Amino acid sequence: MEKIVRMDNQSGLVLEGGGMRGVFTCGVLDNFMDRGIRFPYTIGVSAGACNGLSYMSGQRGRAKYSNIDLLEKYNYIGLKYLLKKRNIMDFDLLFREFPEHILPYDYDAYFRRPERFVMVTTNCLTGEANYFEEKRNKERVIDIVRASSSLPFVCPITYVDDIPMLDGGIVDSIPLMRARRDGYDRNVVVLTRNRGYRKDIQGTKVPSFIYKKYPRLREAINRRSSVYNEQLELVERLEDAGEITVIRPQKPIVVDRIERDISKLTDLYEEGYACAAAFSFSSDNIK
Repeated sequence: MEKIVRMDNQSGLVLEGGGMRGVFTCGVLDNFMDRGIRFPYTIGVSAGACNGLSYMSGQRGRAKYSNIDLLEKYNYIGLKYLLKKRNIMDFDLLFREFPEHILPYDYDAYFRRPERFVMVTTNCLTGEANYFEEKRNKERVIDIVRASSSLPFVCPITYVDDIPMLDGGIVDSIPLMRARRDGYDRNVVVLTRNRGYRKDIQGTKVPSFIYKKYPRLREAINRRSSVYNEQLELVERLEDAGEITVIRPQKPIVVDRIERDISKLTDLYEEGYACAAAFSFSSDNIK
């Protein structure tokens, strides 16, 4: 049965992260682009921010290429990068070579778009989420999305405006409440986990010698699983109440955060495309 989503000027799109599980979101966004579906407001965190940028510039297939084709060709995830560059992924490839040379990002198209796009990072000094919108400075766009995607422990701290930042998913994995505070209360939320999923709560704390200059960051990391589970519960309550629409994988995910199996990634991309196709969007009221 086709599900109808009515859109207006208060409609927002919320994109969860999840590392390589974000290929599900790539499929969703490619389906949206194939049908010309745009939202007045989009907010993305971590992989959601990366994939959201290609959606905002209208570059259909670009996010899929970076997550699947580029990975198959360059194998940019692995311990060799962690040992050489203190980063589990080759960020020089992903945030320099790819957007500048391999499949250039269309900054002009992005900067021209009237819709808002927000990217989420975690401020290492405060242990709180920071929310950025940038449509003028190319370098700052890259700084923000790189910071939003910098996983704790396996990626180095990244700086935005000289402030140390890490993955926005540490503090705000599903930035639905930010969208609502920004005035968008008719939201479509794209998750990268199936309904009912909850993180295991570990009693282990981050030792004080790790991120020793950033005690509030350590506290945020220690709380992350509990905060994430609370966000998932909120999403399910609002979904059941008919206040939001959720597009998510229909079965438990077999793709890891740093997955390298191309067939698994391709299957998850195709599932995202198919899940999005089950929804029909009415946007007569958007001006």
